[in-house]
Amino acid sequence: MLSWNFKRKRTAITEHHQNLGGHNLEVRSPASGTIQVGGNAEDSIMSRVTASDLPDLPKGQLPQHLELQRTHVLCGSDAPTHTETIQYSGAYASSGFDNSVRLDQFCKNFRVEVIRLTEDDMEFDMIGIDPSIANAFRRILIAEVPTMAIEKVLIANNTSVIQDEVLAHRLGLVPIKVDPRLFEYFSENDAPNEKNTIVFKLHVQCKRGDPRITVKTDELKWLPNGSQFLIPTENHTSNPSSKPKTYTSFTCSQDSLPEFSNSPIAPKHEDIIIAKLGPGQEIELEAHAVKGIGKTHAKWSPVSTAWYRMHPEVVLLQEVEDEKAEELVKKCPVNVFDIEDIGMGKKRATVARPRACTLCRECIHGRDWEKRVALRRVKDHFIFTIESAGALPPDVLFTEAVKILEDKCEQVISDLS
Repeated sequence: MLSWNFKRKRTAITEHHQNLGGHNLEVRSPASGTIQVGGNAEDSIMSRVTASDLPDLPKGQLPQHLELQRTHVLCGSDAPTHTETIQYSGAYASSGFDNSVRLDQFCKNFRVEVIRLTEDDMEFDMIGIDPSIANAFRRILIAEVPTMAIEKVLIANNTSVIQDEVLAHRLGLVPIKVDPRLFEYFSENDAPNEKNTIVFKLHVQCKRGDPRITVKTDELKWLPNGSQFLIPTENHTSNPSSKPKTYTSFTCSQDSLPEFSNSPIAPKHEDIIIAKLGPGQEIELEAHAVKGIGKTHAKWSPVSTAWYRMHPEVVLLQEVEDEKAEELVKKCPVNVFDIEDIGMGKKRATVARPRACTLCRECIHGRDWEKRVALRRVKDHFIFTIESAGALPPDVLFTEAVKILEDKCEQVISDLS
């Protein structure tokens, strides 16, 4: 590689010498050798040319093949190459390229482009960001953005075929449509109240002689005044005029609060099956939901999934026409390629939908197809997808993830200062 670069530079020096009218040029190599190009050493103008001033290596830029390896993952038929992210600032110092990360450069290059946004899912592009930051957002979305989920189940009667533990586990996984930012975390020393607990009631009975019934989440009824189950006491001679004690200590009704008056609390989906009851079977219980994060248990994870992939690039290295064009279109299972008519009865393949590429590499399998098609991934361009479980919209979830990452950074700075 070194000898090839040296020959390339010598060719460029010769061209530069001809442009200077035949004057002698002298270049000293790192090995203390000297290249003399044309003219007589006694009566010519001596000029020194540095490597960064050569026409084939502009100052502050990398050669095309190095720039491609730095910014892209190259996907061959066997395996991808150049998958690492080079973060060392002096990695390309010999070429005069500064690889350090600067805040002004990051602010200039970074951007977020929303591709699709619905009530339940969101797809957007994050451009100009390191993979570690993109992965940090993914992990925070899964494990650290809080939601409300059923944690305690008080079962008064369960004669169904589902065991109490399994029934409680199924209820815990039911997504609840409520903003968790309106509630406080519940600790062991706290009493269940209207600020940290949501209470649901489930009472379903299949009478004898009736057909089997399916119990769904629409049977979960919100109790804004708190628990209705009384705490059993041993002292039966207590003051009969005193208010019976329940499992919660609500000071006011939750539906009287302005944030819940127009949006009652309920499961996100009303058709999730909880159990099936046969004739004579019954379920009666109370379910208490509290605030938590997915790091503690998956039932508090606010997303069904959060994932990303690098933006694909599909490049045609040469013209693919006629029969080869039709063969290329048939090779791709996701219809990345299309055929256009170029006149004179000829057809040519084009890259119509590069974003749909899944890197199956079918298009480069076979003889000489790697010479016609190149598959790449952009290292700092990520297609991010968020599927919300229902507690919050996906765009709000991403905003909360950004806030959590910001708090983590401030905590690190505070600890180091």
